[in-house]
Amino acid sequence: MIDVEELRDCYTKTSTKMVLLVADGLGGLAHPDTGKSELETANIPNLDALAQKSACGVTTPVLPGVAPGSGPGHLALFGYDPLKHQIGRGALEALGIEVDLQPGDVATRGNFCLVDSEGLLVDRRADRIPTEFSAPICERLDRIQIPGVQLDVFSVQDYRFVLRLRGEGLSELVTETDPQVTGAKALEVKAIKPEAQKTADIVNEFVKQAAQLMAEEERANMLLLRGFAQLPSLPAMGEVYRLDPAAIAAYPMYRGLATVAGMNVIPTGKNFAAEMDTLRANWDKHDFFFIHYKPADAAGEDGDFDAKVRCLEELDPFIPDILELGPDVLMVAGDHSTPAIMAAHSWHPVPFMLHSKLTKGEGVPTFDERACALGSIGSIPATSVMVMGLSHAGKMTKFGP
Repeated sequence: MIDVEELRDCYTKTSTKMVLLVADGLGGLAHPDTGKSELETANIPNLDALAQKSACGVTTPVLPGVAPGSGPGHLALFGYDPLKHQIGRGALEALGIEVDLQPGDVATRGNFCLVDSEGLLVDRRADRIPTEFSAPICERLDRIQIPGVQLDVFSVQDYRFVLRLRGEGLSELVTETDPQVTGAKALEVKAIKPEAQKTADIVNEFVKQAAQLMAEEERANMLLLRGFAQLPSLPAMGEVYRLDPAAIAAYPMYRGLATVAGMNVIPTGKNFAAEMDTLRANWDKHDFFFIHYKPADAAGEDGDFDAKVRCLEELDPFIPDILELGPDVLMVAGDHSTPAIMAAHSWHPVPFMLHSKLTKGEGVPTFDERACALGSIGSIPATSVMVMGLSHAGKMTKFGP
Protein backbone atom coordinates (compact mmCIF):
# COMPACT_ATOMS: atom_id res chain seq x y z
CA MET A 1 0.00 0.00 0.00
CA ILE A 2 1.53 3.32 -1.08
CA ASP A 3 1.19 6.59 0.79
CA VAL A 4 0.62 10.06 -0.58
CA GLU A 5 4.23 11.28 -0.20
CA GLU A 6 6.12 8.23 -1.44
CA LEU A 7 6.13 9.39 -5.07
CA ARG A 8 6.43 13.10 -4.32
CA ASP A 9 9.10 13.69 -6.98
CA CYS A 10 6.90 12.19 -9.71
CA TYR A 11 3.95 14.58 -9.43
CA THR A 12 3.87 17.45 -11.89
CA LYS A 13 1.60 20.43 -12.47
CA THR A 14 -0.57 20.48 -15.62
CA SER A 15 -3.78 22.17 -16.74
CA THR A 16 -5.76 18.93 -16.97
CA LYS A 17 -8.81 18.45 -14.76
CA MET A 18 -9.80 15.50 -12.61
CA VAL A 19 -13.07 14.54 -10.89
CA LEU A 20 -13.29 11.93 -8.17
CA LEU A 21 -16.94 11.01 -7.60
CA VAL A 22 -17.29 9.03 -4.39
CA ALA A 23 -20.57 7.18 -4.00
CA ASP A 24 -20.56 6.45 -0.29
CA GLY A 25 -21.15 2.78 0.55
CA LEU A 26 -21.19 1.94 -3.16
CA GLY A 27 -20.57 -1.80 -3.03
CA GLY A 28 -23.15 -4.37 -2.00
CA LEU A 29 -24.01 -8.04 -1.92
CA ALA A 30 -26.55 -10.24 -3.64
CA HIS A 31 -30.12 -10.24 -2.40
CA PRO A 32 -31.00 -13.78 -1.31
CA ASP A 33 -34.17 -13.80 -3.44
CA THR A 34 -32.62 -12.61 -6.72
CA GLY A 35 -28.90 -13.35 -6.51
CA LYS A 36 -28.19 -9.79 -7.61
CA SER A 37 -26.51 -6.95 -5.73
CA GLU A 38 -27.94 -3.45 -5.49
CA LEU A 39 -25.80 -2.28 -8.43
CA GLU A 40 -26.77 -5.32 -10.49
CA THR A 41 -30.44 -4.67 -9.72
CA ALA A 42 -30.43 -0.93 -10.36
CA ASN A 43 -31.32 0.61 -13.71
CA ILE A 44 -28.17 2.71 -14.23
CA PRO A 45 -27.70 3.07 -18.00
CA ASN A 46 -25.28 6.00 -17.77
CA LEU A 47 -22.94 4.31 -15.31
CA ASP A 48 -23.10 1.11 -17.37
CA ALA A 49 -22.31 3.00 -20.58
CA LEU A 50 -19.39 4.74 -18.91
CA ALA A 51 -18.04 1.40 -17.68
CA GLN A 52 -18.00 0.19 -21.27
CA LYS A 53 -15.62 3.05 -22.13
CA SER A 54 -13.49 2.95 -19.00
CA ALA A 55 -10.87 0.93 -17.19
CA CYS A 56 -12.54 -0.98 -14.36
CA GLY A 57 -11.58 -2.86 -11.24
CA VAL A 58 -12.30 -3.16 -7.54
CA THR A 59 -10.60 -1.46 -4.60
CA THR A 60 -9.75 -2.56 -1.07
CA PRO A 61 -9.97 0.45 1.26
CA VAL A 62 -7.76 -0.82 4.12
CA LEU A 63 -6.89 -4.53 4.05
CA PRO A 64 -8.73 -7.65 2.89
CA GLY A 65 -11.26 -8.61 5.54
CA VAL A 66 -11.26 -5.18 7.22
CA ALA A 67 -14.53 -3.21 7.19
CA PRO A 68 -13.53 0.47 7.17
CA GLY A 69 -15.25 3.53 8.48
CA SER A 70 -15.92 6.37 6.08
CA GLY A 71 -12.85 8.25 7.32
CA PRO A 72 -10.27 5.57 6.44
CA GLY A 73 -12.17 4.75 3.26
CA HIS A 74 -12.00 8.31 1.96
CA LEU A 75 -8.44 8.93 3.09
CA ALA A 76 -7.36 5.87 1.14
CA LEU A 77 -9.02 7.20 -2.01
CA PHE A 78 -7.17 10.49 -1.50
CA GLY A 79 -3.91 8.53 -1.36
CA TYR A 80 -3.26 8.42 2.38
CA ASP A 81 -2.39 5.08 3.96
CA PRO A 82 -5.31 4.68 6.38
CA LEU A 83 -3.22 2.55 8.73
CA LYS A 84 -0.62 5.32 8.99
CA HIS A 85 -3.01 8.28 9.11
CA GLN A 86 -5.71 7.39 11.59
CA ILE A 87 -8.14 10.23 12.27
CA GLY A 88 -10.99 10.14 14.74
CA ARG A 89 -14.46 10.79 13.44
CA GLY A 90 -15.15 13.46 16.04
CA ALA A 91 -12.42 15.74 14.70
CA LEU A 92 -13.65 15.25 11.15
CA GLU A 93 -17.24 16.01 12.08
CA ALA A 94 -16.16 19.12 13.99
CA LEU A 95 -14.00 20.44 11.16
CA GLY A 96 -16.80 19.71 8.70
CA ILE A 97 -19.07 22.24 10.39
CA GLU A 98 -16.18 24.68 10.94
CA VAL A 99 -15.97 24.20 14.69
CA ASP A 100 -12.85 25.85 16.11
CA LEU A 101 -10.67 22.88 17.05
CA GLN A 102 -7.46 23.82 18.82
CA PRO A 103 -4.52 21.64 19.92
CA GLY A 104 -5.54 19.87 23.12
CA ASP A 105 -9.28 19.97 22.39
CA VAL A 106 -11.17 16.70 22.16
CA ALA A 107 -14.15 16.37 19.83
CA THR A 108 -16.58 13.51 19.51
CA ARG A 109 -19.42 12.75 17.16
CA GLY A 110 -22.82 12.31 18.76
CA ASN A 111 -25.96 10.52 17.65
CA PHE A 112 -29.32 11.19 19.23
CA CYS A 113 -31.03 7.88 19.89
CA LEU A 114 -34.15 6.35 21.44
CA VAL A 115 -34.14 4.05 24.46
CA ASP A 116 -36.97 2.22 26.24
CA SER A 117 -37.95 2.46 29.91
CA GLU A 118 -35.12 0.08 30.80
CA GLY A 119 -32.53 2.17 29.01
CA LEU A 120 -32.17 -0.34 26.17
CA LEU A 121 -31.54 1.04 22.69
CA VAL A 122 -34.57 0.93 20.40
CA ASP A 123 -33.18 3.10 17.57
CA ARG A 124 -29.51 4.12 17.43
CA ARG A 125 -30.31 7.05 15.10
CA ALA A 126 -33.64 8.23 16.56
CA ASP A 127 -35.39 7.56 13.24
CA ARG A 128 -33.00 10.12 11.67
CA ILE A 129 -34.88 13.02 13.26
CA PRO A 130 -34.68 16.28 11.26
CA THR A 131 -32.40 19.13 12.26
CA GLU A 132 -35.30 21.36 13.28
CA PHE A 133 -36.10 18.82 16.00
CA SER A 134 -32.54 18.06 17.13
CA ALA A 135 -31.12 21.59 17.14
CA PRO A 136 -33.19 22.74 20.16
CA ILE A 137 -31.97 19.67 22.07
CA CYS A 138 -28.39 20.68 21.27
CA GLU A 139 -29.08 24.14 22.68
CA ARG A 140 -30.25 22.60 25.96
CA LEU A 141 -27.27 20.26 26.18
CA ASP A 142 -24.91 23.14 25.48
CA ARG A 143 -25.87 24.60 28.87
CA ILE A 144 -24.44 21.63 30.78
CA GLN A 145 -21.52 22.69 32.98
CA ILE A 146 -18.86 20.45 34.54
CA PRO A 147 -15.99 21.82 36.63
CA GLY A 148 -12.55 21.83 35.00
CA VAL A 149 -13.67 21.76 31.39
CA GLN A 150 -15.49 23.84 28.79
CA LEU A 151 -18.23 21.82 27.08
CA ASP A 152 -19.77 22.92 23.79
CA VAL A 153 -22.48 21.11 21.82
CA PHE A 154 -22.93 21.87 18.11
CA SER A 155 -25.81 20.74 15.93
CA VAL A 156 -24.58 19.04 12.75
CA GLN A 157 -27.42 17.65 10.68
CA ASP A 158 -30.49 15.56 11.44
CA TYR A 159 -29.70 13.24 14.38
CA ARG A 160 -25.99 14.16 14.55
CA PHE A 161 -24.15 16.62 16.77
CA VAL A 162 -20.60 17.37 17.92
CA LEU A 163 -19.40 17.60 21.51
CA ARG A 164 -16.19 19.58 22.02
CA LEU A 165 -14.19 19.44 25.24
CA ARG A 166 -11.68 22.19 25.97
CA GLY A 167 -9.40 22.28 28.99
CA GLU A 168 -6.16 21.04 30.49
CA GLY A 169 -5.08 17.42 30.44
CA LEU A 170 -7.66 16.04 28.02
CA SER A 171 -7.08 12.89 25.95
CA GLU A 172 -8.71 11.17 22.98
CA LEU A 173 -7.80 7.75 24.39
CA VAL A 174 -11.23 6.85 25.71
CA THR A 175 -13.82 4.27 24.64
CA GLU A 176 -17.14 5.00 22.93
CA THR A 177 -20.66 4.77 24.33
CA ASP A 178 -22.28 3.24 21.24
CA PRO A 179 -22.67 -0.56 21.56
CA GLN A 180 -23.43 -0.70 17.80
CA VAL A 181 -26.56 -2.84 18.35
CA THR A 182 -30.11 -2.28 19.55
CA GLY A 183 -31.42 -4.03 22.64
CA ALA A 184 -28.34 -3.03 24.66
CA LYS A 185 -27.60 -0.12 26.96
CA ALA A 186 -25.24 2.71 26.09
CA LEU A 187 -21.74 1.89 27.29
CA GLU A 188 -19.81 3.67 30.00
CA VAL A 189 -16.78 5.57 28.75
CA LYS A 190 -13.50 4.09 29.96
CA ALA A 191 -9.94 5.35 29.81
CA ILE A 192 -7.73 3.37 27.43
CA LYS A 193 -4.65 4.73 29.21
CA PRO A 194 -4.42 6.18 32.75
CA GLU A 195 -3.85 9.73 31.49
CA ALA A 196 -7.30 9.65 29.89
CA GLN A 197 -9.21 9.01 33.13
CA LYS A 198 -10.06 12.71 33.55
CA THR A 199 -11.65 12.79 30.10
CA ALA A 200 -13.59 9.58 30.74
CA ASP A 201 -15.01 10.97 34.00
CA ILE A 202 -16.03 14.23 32.34
CA VAL A 203 -17.78 12.48 29.46
CA ASN A 204 -19.64 10.07 31.74
CA GLU A 205 -20.89 13.00 33.81
CA PHE A 206 -21.99 14.78 30.62
CA VAL A 207 -23.91 11.69 29.46
CA LYS A 208 -25.58 11.39 32.88
CA GLN A 209 -26.76 14.99 32.84
CA ALA A 210 -27.80 14.77 29.18
CA ALA A 211 -29.95 11.70 29.89
CA GLN A 212 -31.75 13.62 32.63
CA LEU A 213 -32.36 16.60 30.36
CA MET A 214 -33.68 14.42 27.52
CA ALA A 215 -35.71 11.93 29.56
CA GLU A 216 -39.10 13.35 28.55
CA GLU A 217 -38.33 13.58 24.82
CA GLU A 218 -40.49 11.17 22.81
CA ARG A 219 -38.40 10.83 19.65
CA ALA A 220 -34.83 11.18 20.97
CA ASN A 221 -34.40 10.61 24.69
CA MET A 222 -30.72 9.61 24.86
CA LEU A 223 -27.43 10.08 23.02
CA LEU A 224 -24.45 8.03 21.86
CA LEU A 225 -20.86 9.26 21.55
CA ARG A 226 -18.14 7.86 19.32
CA GLY A 227 -14.96 8.85 17.53
CA PHE A 228 -13.19 10.83 20.27
CA ALA A 229 -10.38 12.67 18.54
CA GLN A 230 -7.95 15.54 18.72
CA LEU A 231 -6.72 17.78 15.92
CA PRO A 232 -4.92 15.75 13.21
CA SER A 233 -2.14 16.81 10.85
CA LEU A 234 -1.72 15.38 7.33
CA PRO A 235 0.49 16.39 4.38
CA ALA A 236 -1.66 18.63 2.18
CA MET A 237 -2.86 17.11 -1.11
CA GLY A 238 -2.33 20.32 -3.02
CA GLU A 239 1.29 20.63 -1.95
CA VAL A 240 2.22 17.00 -2.46
CA TYR A 241 0.31 16.31 -5.70
CA ARG A 242 0.85 19.83 -7.09
CA LEU A 243 -2.87 20.25 -7.48
CA ASP A 244 -5.41 22.94 -6.67
CA PRO A 245 -7.91 20.55 -5.10
CA ALA A 246 -11.51 21.34 -4.16
CA ALA A 247 -14.17 19.40 -2.28
CA ILE A 248 -17.93 19.53 -2.70
CA ALA A 249 -19.86 17.64 -0.05
CA ALA A 250 -23.23 18.20 1.56
CA TYR A 251 -22.46 16.20 4.70
CA PRO A 252 -20.18 17.76 7.32
CA MET A 253 -17.92 14.79 8.01
CA TYR A 254 -16.73 14.68 4.40
CA ARG A 255 -16.03 18.39 4.42
CA GLY A 256 -13.96 17.69 7.51
CA LEU A 257 -12.01 14.99 5.72
CA ALA A 258 -11.35 17.34 2.84
CA THR A 259 -10.22 20.05 5.25
CA VAL A 260 -7.72 17.71 6.90
CA ALA A 261 -6.43 16.73 3.44
CA GLY A 262 -5.86 20.39 2.57
CA MET A 263 -8.59 20.77 -0.05
CA ASN A 264 -10.53 23.95 -0.61
CA VAL A 265 -13.99 23.12 0.74
CA ILE A 266 -16.59 24.90 -1.37
CA PRO A 267 -19.92 25.73 0.34
CA THR A 268 -22.82 23.88 -1.23
CA GLY A 269 -26.43 22.86 -0.66
CA LYS A 270 -27.92 19.85 1.07
CA ASN A 271 -28.30 17.39 -1.83
CA PHE A 272 -26.39 16.12 -4.83
CA ALA A 273 -28.22 18.37 -7.28
CA ALA A 274 -26.91 21.34 -5.33
CA GLU A 275 -23.43 19.79 -5.32
CA MET A 276 -23.58 19.55 -9.11
CA ASP A 277 -24.57 23.23 -9.35
CA THR A 278 -21.55 24.04 -7.18
CA LEU A 279 -19.30 21.95 -9.43
CA ARG A 280 -20.46 23.81 -12.53
CA ALA A 281 -20.06 27.21 -10.87
CA ASN A 282 -16.49 26.48 -9.79
CA TRP A 283 -15.28 24.39 -12.73
CA ASP A 284 -12.74 26.96 -13.95
CA LYS A 285 -11.22 27.55 -10.51
CA HIS A 286 -9.64 24.17 -9.67
CA ASP A 287 -7.95 21.23 -11.38
CA PHE A 288 -9.17 18.49 -9.00
CA PHE A 289 -12.66 18.01 -7.60
CA PHE A 290 -13.80 15.54 -4.98
CA ILE A 291 -17.61 15.33 -5.07
CA HIS A 292 -19.52 13.19 -2.60
CA TYR A 293 -22.80 11.27 -2.89
CA LYS A 294 -24.20 10.08 0.45
CA PRO A 295 -27.70 8.52 0.04
CA ALA A 296 -26.65 5.01 -1.03
CA ASP A 297 -24.70 4.49 2.20
CA ALA A 298 -27.57 5.65 4.40
CA ALA A 299 -29.96 3.23 2.70
CA GLY A 300 -27.48 0.38 3.03
CA GLU A 301 -26.96 1.07 6.73
CA ASP A 302 -30.73 1.02 7.19
CA GLY A 303 -30.84 -2.45 5.64
CA ASP A 304 -33.18 -1.21 2.92
CA PHE A 305 -32.15 -2.97 -0.28
CA ASP A 306 -34.81 -1.34 -2.47
CA ALA A 307 -33.99 2.12 -1.16
CA LYS A 308 -30.31 1.65 -1.94
CA VAL A 309 -31.23 0.56 -5.47
CA ARG A 310 -33.30 3.74 -5.85
CA CYS A 311 -30.44 5.89 -4.54
CA LEU A 312 -28.06 4.42 -7.11
CA GLU A 313 -30.64 5.03 -9.82
CA GLU A 314 -30.98 8.64 -8.66
CA LEU A 315 -27.23 9.17 -9.00
CA ASP A 316 -27.11 7.80 -12.55
CA PRO A 317 -28.68 10.80 -14.42
CA PHE A 318 -25.94 13.09 -13.12
CA ILE A 319 -23.17 11.20 -14.92
CA PRO A 320 -23.77 12.91 -18.31
CA ASP A 321 -23.78 16.28 -16.52
CA ILE A 322 -20.29 15.61 -15.15
CA LEU A 323 -19.04 14.39 -18.53
CA GLU A 324 -20.46 17.50 -20.21
CA LEU A 325 -18.00 19.61 -18.21
CA GLY A 326 -15.18 17.79 -20.01
CA PRO A 327 -12.99 16.37 -17.26
CA ASP A 328 -9.77 14.83 -18.52
CA VAL A 329 -10.22 12.12 -15.90
CA LEU A 330 -13.43 10.99 -14.20
CA MET A 331 -13.14 8.36 -11.50
CA VAL A 332 -16.20 6.75 -9.91
CA ALA A 333 -15.37 5.06 -6.63
CA GLY A 334 -16.74 4.10 -3.23
CA ASP A 335 -15.16 4.54 0.17
CA HIS A 336 -16.40 1.09 1.25
CA SER A 337 -19.21 -1.38 0.63
CA THR A 338 -22.44 -1.12 2.61
CA PRO A 339 -24.52 -4.18 1.68
CA ALA A 340 -28.15 -3.73 2.60
CA ILE A 341 -28.37 -7.39 3.60
CA MET A 342 -25.77 -6.65 6.30
CA ALA A 343 -27.08 -3.17 7.22
CA ALA A 344 -23.48 -2.15 7.91
CA HIS A 345 -20.13 -1.31 6.34
CA SER A 346 -18.37 -4.41 5.09
CA TRP A 347 -14.95 -5.62 3.99
CA HIS A 348 -16.00 -6.50 0.43
CA PRO A 349 -14.14 -4.99 -2.56
CA VAL A 350 -15.65 -1.83 -4.01
CA PRO A 351 -16.38 -1.28 -7.74
CA PHE A 352 -14.18 1.35 -9.39
CA MET A 353 -13.87 2.82 -12.86
CA LEU A 354 -11.56 5.37 -14.41
CA HIS A 355 -12.46 7.20 -17.61
CA SER A 356 -10.05 9.25 -19.71
CA LYS A 357 -9.07 9.74 -23.34
CA LEU A 358 -6.71 6.79 -22.88
CA THR A 359 -9.50 4.37 -21.93
CA LYS A 360 -11.40 2.90 -24.87
CA GLY A 361 -13.27 0.11 -23.12
CA GLU A 362 -12.27 -3.43 -22.34
CA GLY A 363 -15.44 -5.49 -22.59
CA VAL A 364 -16.84 -4.69 -19.14
CA PRO A 365 -20.59 -4.47 -19.85
CA THR A 366 -21.95 -3.03 -16.59
CA PHE A 367 -20.89 -1.10 -13.52
CA ASP A 368 -21.22 -3.58 -10.67
CA GLU A 369 -19.15 -5.78 -8.40
CA ARG A 370 -18.82 -8.85 -10.62
CA ALA A 371 -18.28 -7.03 -13.89
CA CYS A 372 -15.70 -4.60 -12.52
CA ALA A 373 -13.74 -7.41 -10.88
CA LEU A 374 -13.00 -8.71 -14.40
CA GLY A 375 -11.68 -5.36 -15.67
CA SER A 376 -8.08 -4.55 -16.54
CA ILE A 377 -7.41 -2.72 -13.28
CA GLY A 378 -8.13 -5.86 -11.30
CA SER A 379 -8.08 -5.67 -7.52
CA ILE A 380 -6.01 -2.80 -6.12
CA PRO A 381 -5.55 -0.95 -2.83
CA ALA A 382 -7.70 2.17 -2.74
CA THR A 383 -4.54 4.19 -2.13
CA SER A 384 -3.60 3.54 -5.78
CA VAL A 385 -6.65 5.39 -7.10
CA MET A 386 -5.09 8.87 -6.99
CA VAL A 387 -1.86 7.73 -8.65
CA MET A 388 -3.81 6.08 -11.47
CA GLY A 389 -5.91 9.21 -11.94
CA LEU A 390 -2.88 11.48 -11.93
CA SER A 391 -1.16 9.28 -14.52
CA HIS A 392 -4.15 9.36 -16.86
CA ALA A 393 -4.30 13.15 -16.41
CA GLY A 394 -0.62 13.50 -17.42
CA LYS A 395 0.33 14.65 -13.94
CA MET A 396 2.95 11.95 -13.26
CA THR A 397 6.50 11.87 -14.54
CA LYS A 398 8.73 8.80 -14.84
CA PHE A 399 9.85 7.13 -11.64
CA GLY A 400 13.61 6.72 -11.44
CA PRO A 401 16.38 7.40 -13.96
